[in-house]
Amino acid sequence: MRLLRALLAASLLVACGGGGDDDDDDDDAAPDAAVNVEVCSPPAGTDVYFDPDDLCDFLSSYRFFTNNNPVALDPNDRVVPYEMNTPLFSDYAAKQRYIYLPPGETMAYDDAASFDLPVGSAILKTFGFPERVIETRVLFHTNDGWKGVAYIWNDAQDEAEKKVAGGAFEIDDYPYIVPNQNQCKECHEEVEDTLGPIGPKARNINRDFDYGGGNVNQLQHFVDIGFLTGAPSDPETEAPRAPVWDDDTDATLEQRAKAYLEINCAHCHNPEGRARTSGLDLRADNADVLSYGVCKPPVAAGGGSGGLQYGIVPGMPDQSILVFRMDSNQPDVQMPELGRSRVHTEGVALVREWITALEGSCPTPE
Repeated sequence: MRLLRALLAASLLVACGGGGDDDDDDDDAAPDAAVNVEVCSPPAGTDVYFDPDDLCDFLSSYRFFTNNNPVALDPNDRVVPYEMNTPLFSDYAAKQRYIYLPPGETMAYDDAASFDLPVGSAILKTFGFPERVIETRVLFHTNDGWKGVAYIWNDAQDEAEKKVAGGAFEIDDYPYIVPNQNQCKECHEEVEDTLGPIGPKARNINRDFDYGGGNVNQLQHFVDIGFLTGAPSDPETEAPRAPVWDDDTDATLEQRAKAYLEINCAHCHNPEGRARTSGLDLRADNADVLSYGVCKPPVAAGGGSGGLQYGIVPGMPDQSILVFRMDSNQPDVQMPELGRSRVHTEGVALVREWITALEGSCPTPE
């Protein structure tokens, strides 16, 4: 519990912009006034309610689901589930993902970037463990741009309430941290101070899903229900597709490792991301080996480098900063910095295997 308290206190400091009393009442944390989250009064009815100018305190207010059981959520009309080929690792949490589009609206297909969703849309992701469902994170496309809100499910598991300051739980003797409001931009910042989705890309969701009548391609399903415009005539074969990271029959070792690194790291490590000053570009299609980290010295040495000289050393994962940081859960070392408190053993093993198979060598440091 001491670790949980320390981690939550750090989260509160970021959320509130400064220090405060270290007490047990996390709900007393002052909300970020700029977020504009308020108690709302949805009109009577059964349809989804989402006013882009009026966000709600309780998840049930939106009626995204026809029930309030987070273990088996029943999506309402125009709330469509989907899955990712290679998902972001989040402390082994199981996830349920949904896209909501307002009536009469569609999202625009793109071969590379996230799909363009209209104002009034929402992207939902619920995180849970066998012990309990923890949270549902929602990206709302408001009239003022995209805003992220975390809704934490109560102990009774029948309602989720917004928590601007995040929260902390203990799962299997490990801390699980719900991010605070300001931390959304750590992953979802497209350009400075501007949030946006990162998951709904063609390559990430070009896969099958059972919508009740057997497996169908998700992109094709979005086209068929009028959600997606501008897609290729046969999305399954003509749209790009990211491999499944843990299926060695799906793609080469390198392709799977790069797919894993892209979804877990490239939202920051790209030429326009928050970590652009590192010079590291972990997008899967980056063909420049140096900017990808091979024989690349760190921009700033320190504890995060572990005293190692290069990001990736071919054939030598134990000498590679990338592996060192992935294999740590120390807050000042681990990568990604947010979103996990545990080491993803299987993901580290995949990247280690790929680096071991790389040929070549790096210059001996002077």
